[in-house]
Amino acid sequence: MSGVNALGQPLGARVDDWQPPARPPRTPMEGRTCRVEPLDPARHGAALFTAYESASDDANWTYLPYGPFEAEAHYLDWLEAECTGDDPHFHAVIDLESEQPVGVASYLRIAPDAGSIEVGHIHFSPKLQCTVASTEAMFLMMQRAFALGYRRYEWKCNALNAPSRRAAQRLGFSYEGVFRQAGVYKGRNRDTAWYAMIDAEWPRLHAAFEAWLDPANFVDGVQQVSLTSLTAPILVARG
Repeated sequence: MSGVNALGQPLGARVDDWQPPARPPRTPMEGRTCRVEPLDPARHGAALFTAYESASDDANWTYLPYGPFEAEAHYLDWLEAECTGDDPHFHAVIDLESEQPVGVASYLRIAPDAGSIEVGHIHFSPKLQCTVASTEAMFLMMQRAFALGYRRYEWKCNALNAPSRRAAQRLGFSYEGVFRQAGVYKGRNRDTAWYAMIDAEWPRLHAAFEAWLDPANFVDGVQQVSLTSLTAPILVARG
């Protein structure tokens, strides 16, 4: 709150010179360990299907509203039908060492007029999970959003998806609550947990990511300082 009007009603903080940001461009985001680029079903689809097939079970599909896919052709058809539009705006995560796609993530619910954008449809294969590249991919996407001028960057997940909830907070998203019966997926109820970071928090979060991603933070491949320890003081709520 930044004041009151002539009627004594409280008012929100002023947002002077506000201009809605542009929509995310269809250009790659390059990091040290990965590249995040617009998903092309013809170029990425087969390799992504193979990467997902390397998992020992279908656990990664449980909380997604689609999949698993029994055949590569079915997965490619789904990519063509659902993953080539502007919202959701799907990206493939490319491992720079192998130059192979090893996961996907998207921008969605892109609302320039509100300055709000969400990251979702995150599906990382075993080749990407628990790697520096998996974290760097998320950093590259949030960095672009804030550089474009978005004020709010959201993460939403099934409230029962404990790994996703832990990941959100490790990455610096603050807990904002649970929307009960927010949807139905695969014939089951979904309560949705909401997380977000905002532009006022971004400078500190950016510094945390830079410190964690610094090669000096890793000795023989082992992190010396965890990202959680760097982002935890910035969170305004946990849950």
